[in-house]
Amino acid sequence: MKWVTSWIGSVQGPYPAGNPSAQPLLSGVFPQPNQGACDQSFRLIVRPDLWGPQVRIRLSNALGTQAVRFADVYVGVQLGSAALLPNTQQAVTFAGQRQVQIPAGEWVWSDAIDLPFVNATTLPWLDGRKLAVSFHVPDTSGPMTWHAKGLTTSYVNAPGTGSQGHREDEAAFTHTTTSWYFLDAVDMLAPADTRVVVGFGDSITDGTASTLNGDDRWPDVLTRRLRQRSPHPVVVLNAGIGGNQVVGPAQYSLDQPMAGGPSALARLARDVLSLSGVTTVIWLEGTNDFSKNGNASVDAVAQGMREGVARMRQHWPHVRVLGATLVSAVGTTSEAHAFAEHDDKRCALNEFIRHAGVFDGVVEFDAATLDPSTGAMQPAFVHDTTTGGPGDKLHPNRLGYQAMGMAVDLQALFGD
Repeated sequence: MKWVTSWIGSVQGPYPAGNPSAQPLLSGVFPQPNQGACDQSFRLIVRPDLWGPQVRIRLSNALGTQAVRFADVYVGVQLGSAALLPNTQQAVTFAGQRQVQIPAGEWVWSDAIDLPFVNATTLPWLDGRKLAVSFHVPDTSGPMTWHAKGLTTSYVNAPGTGSQGHREDEAAFTHTTTSWYFLDAVDMLAPADTRVVVGFGDSITDGTASTLNGDDRWPDVLTRRLRQRSPHPVVVLNAGIGGNQVVGPAQYSLDQPMAGGPSALARLARDVLSLSGVTTVIWLEGTNDFSKNGNASVDAVAQGMREGVARMRQHWPHVRVLGATLVSAVGTTSEAHAFAEHDDKRCALNEFIRHAGVFDGVVEFDAATLDPSTGAMQPAFVHDTTTGGPGDKLHPNRLGYQAMGMAVDLQALFGD
């Protein structure tokens, strides 16, 4: 058995800097963003790709400005809404203590926590079930480290309402959010032959225009394919951040944060290299570098990819790194991407990904989504089938993400 990361939510900045989807009004929950949370409890809902007999969680204050104290931390199985499946709730400790203080810029793993309900009989039943991670922030947290586009409904109570995470019922959690706060990774104890794939990228990995609570981003689709076909236990993690760039911004400031978070190179150590059991990385990124906000050269992005791949291989000598080709933005309604030079750069970077010899293989997301007659995304992947409102001809809808997940060559993932 070994530790493998079973879920991640890459942190991107201090709330509210980011690009959430389907977010309810939070002005009554976090009335002063600079002050963050204060004497309130969170119940964050995540879907582990694999369950095991022990779990550990990582709480992050990586992008905060002051120390944050967490108390009364629990994990349990979601029944529905904020309610828990009875008798699954387990207390979480940190170095044997029921609370932990995390300095600004740091993160902490919990102790290993037994999940007594996980065994050979229950494992098939748990597949696809969601984990509820509850914790109390007793003091004023300051700016909250978060992942904006969770596309999963989680729960929080109002400021000043105290510690409620011990409760199995839903009544105390009066507000919803579609983002994740402070929690950025969950590890499970898993069989030694478990393989871990990381999807590293921007909004098209994060799932913009996907469905709320639908689990139908392309990494989710790939997970289900592997469940059916792989002889080994497999996890697929989503390390996408909407708006992220390979090499930009050159400087990331907590005073003036970018919605897409620190660059891929700046966050690589935290969001990929620190994860447990990684065997393969699929890197899909560059679109935002070529936007009007990024305006990077193809050479700069290509060099950034060379550097990132070299760092991954130095950290894990046997890792496989696959480059994914960028999808078209021709005709997009997104003003930042709607200019001819953007597609010229995209096509040039795709040629680099395919032929430069930097990657161990190529995932052809471009070919899977492109309409060759127009150079734009296939019409079936643009129309409104997901969140409501017209598509933007940049982010695929649910059908487009499905096509992407189906386009991954399973044999290329692991080289066997």
